[in-house]
Amino acid sequence: MKIVSSEGGLMIGSLGIPDLMKKGNDSKVTEFVLLGLSSSWELQLFLFLIFLLFYMAIVLGNLLIVVTVQADACLLQSPMYYFLGHLSFIDLCLSCVTVPKMLGDFLWQGKIISFSGCLAQIYFLHFLGASEMLLLTVMAYDRYVAICDPLHYLTVMNRQLCFQFVFACWCGGFIHSITQVILVMLLPFCGPNELDNFYCDVPQVIKLACMDTYVVEILMVSNSGLLSLVCFLVLLFSYAVILITLRTRFRQGQSKALSTCASHLTVVSLIFVPCVFIYLRPFCSFSVDKVFSVFYTVITPMLNPLIYTLRNADMKTAMKKLSKKHVASFWPC
Repeated sequence: MKIVSSEGGLMIGSLGIPDLMKKGNDSKVTEFVLLGLSSSWELQLFLFLIFLLFYMAIVLGNLLIVVTVQADACLLQSPMYYFLGHLSFIDLCLSCVTVPKMLGDFLWQGKIISFSGCLAQIYFLHFLGASEMLLLTVMAYDRYVAICDPLHYLTVMNRQLCFQFVFACWCGGFIHSITQVILVMLLPFCGPNELDNFYCDVPQVIKLACMDTYVVEILMVSNSGLLSLVCFLVLLFSYAVILITLRTRFRQGQSKALSTCASHLTVVSLIFVPCVFIYLRPFCSFSVDKVFSVFYTVITPMLNPLIYTLRNADMKTAMKKLSKKHVASFWPC
């Protein structure tokens, strides 16, 4: 394939989009080698045990929240807990995209992933990640209405609107994700095939393409980077308005609202700061990127259940009721 640079931009020979897609699919690279978090066998065994515990905590914690919200009619009718149930479901699915593969790679010297498997990881990672970002933005709006306009809260945040918000989050995640996959599918790969990460992601993959990726990296920043940044700024603005409003409220309600906002801001920071750092920097990558990747693929899904349950009296009460109900069903006498 002939690549020609001109003042107007980048021309890729005489190939059209269908030919370029065919070229990308027929490229020499059929699999990628993941360098992982470490090359030391002893350290990999240690990391395997640590991340296995993390993964168990993610699955059990988020599954517990989903079951609790679904089992408690009062929580399910509350917009905040309705959104929280979806957030936990997303975190549960998001951890399954990268962590099981990473755990398996810790026990094998050859960390290989097929080209189709790589595309699947990119798709589900960005689908779930973007849906979570949009959902957190919706949750910030929910808190804004609850605190700043409490008398009309249940009228504004009715069941139909909540469903529409969640549906829009999933649709937004799908559009964002399919765009990322198409960007990668259009690229030709002919070697090298080593990815300096423990999973496939767009910033590392596009750097292996056998062409000038200037335009693709700009598109990546415009897609992933701006999505992360815009949602983050909207969230910060929403919580700033909430905190200003709380200054005029009575102390008991203020304390409870501040506790809720603090837990939400903790989640927001753990997710958005790493994403902004990784996706808003075209043309360069750092070894510390892998550490930031661990935060939003492993640490955040693990901490979310702790943040939302340990700091939330309603969730703890609902969990106690659920446990007593199951204990009574096993020992009715």
